[in-house]
Amino acid sequence: MAEGDNRSTNLLAAETASLEEQLQGWGEVMLMTDKVLRWERAWFPPAIMGVVSLVFLIIYYLDPSVLSGVSCFVMFLCLADYLVPILAPRIFGSNKWTTEQQQRFHEICSNLVKTRRRAVGWWKRLFTLKEEKPKMYFMTMIISLAAVAWVGQQVHNLLLTYLIVTFLLLLPGLNQHGIISKYIGMGKREINKLLKQKEKKNE
Repeated sequence: MAEGDNRSTNLLAAETASLEEQLQGWGEVMLMTDKVLRWERAWFPPAIMGVVSLVFLIIYYLDPSVLSGVSCFVMFLCLADYLVPILAPRIFGSNKWTTEQQQRFHEICSNLVKTRRRAVGWWKRLFTLKEEKPKMYFMTMIISLAAVAWVGQQVHNLLLTYLIVTFLLLLPGLNQHGIISKYIGMGKREINKLLKQKEKKNE
């Protein structure tokens, strides 16, 4: 058991180190993005919503086709991948990195590796469910996809995408400030109250 834990820890460290090396040119941008997403300043949340709203208003105004939208998005990623490692050191000055910044960069890369592992783990569990319980897998997939299709039919695609993107960008800050855990706790307390009331009525 201990050997398995050590192997997993060593593998995580190796994957993290490899990712750090790949994203070294993006270090300054990632640290700045991390500060924004974690709401280190009070005006970051409205700034996030403002930028996202502006982008989606431009998309709504231009109304590009799917092919044009995907092409422009991939083109933007290619430009960013080429220009960011060149411009970031000149703008931020990578030689001014502190030990704290390096540690935070390491934590970000480690979290990204853990997130990727969780996604792969869920994907493997899905295929395990398909092999072990094909009927449950079939019913779960059909019901889930039907629900998603119904939501997509009721809500405009662009609005739905806007809401999803906004929520995902605000999620790190919501977690950081304990807002999600606060409301989950409130929900659990209300459910427990309802259950206790039902038990009293049954008695």
